[in-house]
Amino acid sequence: MGDTRTTARNFHDAGGVDDWRVLFWGAHAHFRVDSFTEGARFVSAIADVAGAIGHFPDVDLRPDGVTVRTSTEPNGALSDADVELARRISDAARELGLEADPSQVQVVGIAVAQDSAADVRPFWTAALGYEDLGDEDALDPNRRNPHLWFHELDPPRPGRGRVHIDVSVPADEAEARVAAAVAAGGRIAASHAPRWWSLASPDNHGVDIAAWPDFEDGSED
Repeated sequence: MGDTRTTARNFHDAGGVDDWRVLFWGAHAHFRVDSFTEGARFVSAIADVAGAIGHFPDVDLRPDGVTVRTSTEPNGALSDADVELARRISDAARELGLEADPSQVQVVGIAVAQDSAADVRPFWTAALGYEDLGDEDALDPNRRNPHLWFHELDPPRPGRGRVHIDVSVPADEAEARVAAAVAAGGRIAASHAPRWWSLASPDNHGVDIAAWPDFEDGSED
C-alpha cells in the first residue's frame, strides 16, 4: 500500500467508503452503537484493522456512538492508506451490525483575523496550549478541540482583530445546516454555494459553513 496523496473526490470515487465524509483535517465517520460496551468492541476491531495495515486513526468513543478520523499528514491530507483503512473500518462495523450516520460528523474551527503588521498566533497558542502547524494554523496537540486559522484582516483595521467560527460539514448536509441557521434567526451574509456560506447571527457574529473539503479535487491547490 502506497502513501500516494488522494483528493476528497478521489477518496469518494475509490468505492467502499460510503460511510465517510471528508472534512477539515481528514476523512471522518460516525457509527451509532447501543452501549459503551458495544462501542468498545468496535474500537477493539478498529485497533485490529489499524494494526494490520500500520495506519492509525483518531477514535472517539461515547455510549451512543464511535467517531473516527483518518488522515496521512498533520494538515489532514489523505492518501491511499486512508482509503484502505476507511474501507476496513466500515467492513468491521458491518460485521458487528453497526450503521454509520454521516450527519453526525463535523469539524469546528476558529478563524482569527489579524492586521498585516500583527502576529497574534503566539498569544493564542500560549493561551490554549496549542502547537503551530505550518504558517497559518495552530492545533490542539491531542486533536480534541477546535483548530485555529490565522489570516490577514481585510480591510486592515490596526488594533481591531476579529474572530469567526468555521464549521466543516458533509457536502450533503451543508444546505440543511445553512437553512437551519437562517430559520433560527441568522442571515446569509455571502453565498459561495456550493462551496461555503458566510452567515451572520442576529447580533452579527460570523459563522462560515464549509462544504468544499468534501469534494475538493486538487484544483484549489
